Amino acid sequence: MAALGGERQAIPPVWLMRQAGRYLPEYRALRAEARSFLDFCYNPDLASEATLQPIRRFGFDAAIVFSDILVIPDGLGQAVAFMEGEGPRLDPLPLDAVGCLDLSRMVEHLAPVYETLAKVRASLDNETALIGFAGAPWTLATYMVAGRGSADQAFTRKAAYRDPDAFQRLIDVLVAAVSAHLITQVEAGADAVQIFDSWAGPLDDEGFNRWCIAPTAEIVRRVHRAAPGVRIIGFPRGAGTRLQRYVDGTGVDAVGLDWSVAMETGRALQAHTTVQGNLDPLRLVTGGRALDEGVEAILQAFSGGPFVFNLGHGIVPETPVENVERMLARIRRG
Repeated sequence: MAALGGERQAIPPVWLMRQAGRYLPEYRALRAEARSFLDFCYNPDLASEATLQPIRRFGFDAAIVFSDILVIPDGLGQAVAFMEGEGPRLDPLPLDAVGCLDLSRMVEHLAPVYETLAKVRASLDNETALIGFAGAPWTLATYMVAGRGSADQAFTRKAAYRDPDAFQRLIDVLVAAVSAHLITQVEAGADAVQIFDSWAGPLDDEGFNRWCIAPTAEIVRRVHRAAPGVRIIGFPRGAGTRLQRYVDGTGVDAVGLDWSVAMETGRALQAHTTVQGNLDPLRLVTGGRALDEGVEAILQAFSGGPFVFNLGHGIVPETPVENVERMLARIRRG
């Protein structure tokens, strides 16, 4: 929390995106107890245990609640399913059906998520932060409109170009939904929250301003107004040279860097905000020299300012546990 507040730490705090996931054998055993992935997310006993497993094993400086960004469309009444080996599938939402989304039911529907946060917070010591999260409106909209993700999000980009007013109505609903979800997570015990804009990269400049920066800025205002002490991390994957504009325009307390962000870009951002990242997850899979060199380059680049060590995106299932241990040893050797 001190690092997110702008204080340089002699040894940077570390957590990993997707740290409570399929690379851990104890997670895989736990996952077998739930009928579906959403059932897992909505079971506070299972979800809290998944959240705590990597803290017990590795002693990360923060736990991130086990959940998914797509609980929001599910909470709004859109059908969501996770297909084994295929990823999430949603019933595509026509823009003229945005009015069918029911914001009034969402917080109650997501009550198990907030119960999970409360259970985890009660189990953590005071030195371990608890992170809540949500998908950003643009990223959520890409799944809701197209029914699935894609590398370029062409379907949703075309929908926004064809009818920007209707698309704005969807974004407005999602701003309200994401804000409420994050605020309720803070009320349940989260010390910080992260906003994942995983599909920000394919947007052109006008789209980046309208669909990424502007909605996130409104969410940040609402969350800070409701919970002045909470720290907000923004993660606009693929933003590249637009990161400074994102930080200035949104008011986030810290910014996550994906692994493609140049070190000099990250160092320049540290003059204004805390940076988080940005080891390539495949270096963590590979281990050995590739891992050591990647960790050292990041520590040398960012340890002079406010910094949280993380991956440049989520940990992948084939990651060897011993490589995570090796990474942490190098970070924490002082």
